[in-house]
Amino acid sequence: MNGGHLPAAASDDLKSPLLPVVHNDEPFEKQTLGHHLWTIFTPKNCYIALGPLLCAVVCLCARLGGEDTTTAKNMLGVLVWMFAWWLTEAVPMPITSMSPLFLFPLFGITTADHVASSYMDDVISLVLGSFILALAVEHYNIHRRLALNITMVFCVEPLNAPLLLLGICATTAFVSMWMHNVAATVMMMPVATGILQRLPSSPSSSSEMVPPAVGKFCRAVVLGVIYSAVVGGMSTLTGTGVNLILVGMWKSYFPEADPISFSQWFFFGFPLALCLFVVLWGILCVLYCPKGSGKLLSPYLHKSHLRTELEMLGPMSFAEKMVLSVFGGLVVLWMTRNITDDIPGWGCIFNGRAGDGTVSVMMATLLFIIPNGIKKGEKLMDWGKCKKLPWNIVLLLGAGFAIADGVRTSGLAEVLSKGLVFLETAPYWAIAPTVCLIAASITEFTSNNATTTLLVPLLIEIAKNMQIHPLLLMVPGAIGSQFAFLLPTGTPSNVVGFTTGHIEIKDMIKTGLPLKIAGTAFLSVLMPTLGTYVFGSKGGV
Repeated sequence: MNGGHLPAAASDDLKSPLLPVVHNDEPFEKQTLGHHLWTIFTPKNCYIALGPLLCAVVCLCARLGGEDTTTAKNMLGVLVWMFAWWLTEAVPMPITSMSPLFLFPLFGITTADHVASSYMDDVISLVLGSFILALAVEHYNIHRRLALNITMVFCVEPLNAPLLLLGICATTAFVSMWMHNVAATVMMMPVATGILQRLPSSPSSSSEMVPPAVGKFCRAVVLGVIYSAVVGGMSTLTGTGVNLILVGMWKSYFPEADPISFSQWFFFGFPLALCLFVVLWGILCVLYCPKGSGKLLSPYLHKSHLRTELEMLGPMSFAEKMVLSVFGGLVVLWMTRNITDDIPGWGCIFNGRAGDGTVSVMMATLLFIIPNGIKKGEKLMDWGKCKKLPWNIVLLLGAGFAIADGVRTSGLAEVLSKGLVFLETAPYWAIAPTVCLIAASITEFTSNNATTTLLVPLLIEIAKNMQIHPLLLMVPGAIGSQFAFLLPTGTPSNVVGFTTGHIEIKDMIKTGLPLKIAGTAFLSVLMPTLGTYVFGSKGGV
């Protein structure tokens, strides 16, 4: 053992304490009963008590109808408890996400082993593998190199503001296709704001008057990044947790049906995302890129600036090339596991036992085997670099799958759907946009994942009552829950953009409202046409 101060790595030593020892050196003061009550009855503690209190009220007073609805009533109480904590954030979201592990067995909904299995399946494996690859991309600054290269292509001379905006938005959407949209926003926002830093931010920062086009372009770029990340994430399973929740619920409710593969979702999600992306770019150009804006911006933005930043990164290293090779190999494996009925893909070699999560974890494992070419014995990734893994998202996905399974097995979905029998006579062309709008409205005030977890089980029962394929309602509900375009608190991506100081709520409403309407319209047209072809959803399951 070396003397002196231990290095930071010593925190991983088994002999070191898991948490730092806190010594309270403050003088002891006699605490009165009033002081104890003052520390207990805080707003946050009241919100904590609200969850179990509402659960008790539901379990004791709710009348669901039917002969044996005790389990369904308990499940409803647990749902109310969890959503009360999620909405108020009285308890950290990851901890709330783990609550089914003890609430479900205690309330007689399911066994401990059964609920625990929801927190680790092929979909969760898909998420873990893709997140590790995303961390490798971030660690080696590949995302920044990619962004600068693509932006340079669109930064023509003389400067064309709509074209440059298209490059920034397209880069963000592409990055968001292969990693979580929040991570894509966090990665791309510094790149975008780095470009905007060359623009004068206020009249006081320059001796000349700042043209209004400068401020408008700044707003367009920030709005473009946050919305492009959402739109790009819709096109693939790995782009957002909502798509993964939908796939997991489909697998849970219909285990005998063919699972939704990565390529299958891409063939539907990419055309939808492309239509939305074109509309988004058009809205931003109309609102924030007036004619002649390129001429006003050209003194501040030049291709040489981007070239200088790219040169600072240096030539692409061996490690970067290896990470890109692994990432590209993973995308190819995802796309070719199941191709068509006539061309089954490589998945048939393993008789359907291998899933998208299988190759995701396998390719991520290669990052811990391939040397990085920088230092002898070092690999592309080590576990120390994986400490930034977003376990909160993993646990939230697990909670979503557990809730979906609990709602189904407890009979709650069947009980709640009885109040929606009137929808059986409604035409599908009216139901689909309604479902999408309901989800798009709820998601402005709750998380996208929570909205999907709540709505999709009910939509499945409605589809059964209407005798239509469940995906015809499940997909509009899930994608509609991603249309949180109006408020800063709608998604973490919106918060990232709002904290830059370049946009206001009115900017989000002006851009987000027509985008939400366009998304609903596109989804209502594509689902019964392209959706029935891709998912084979012409009849019931």
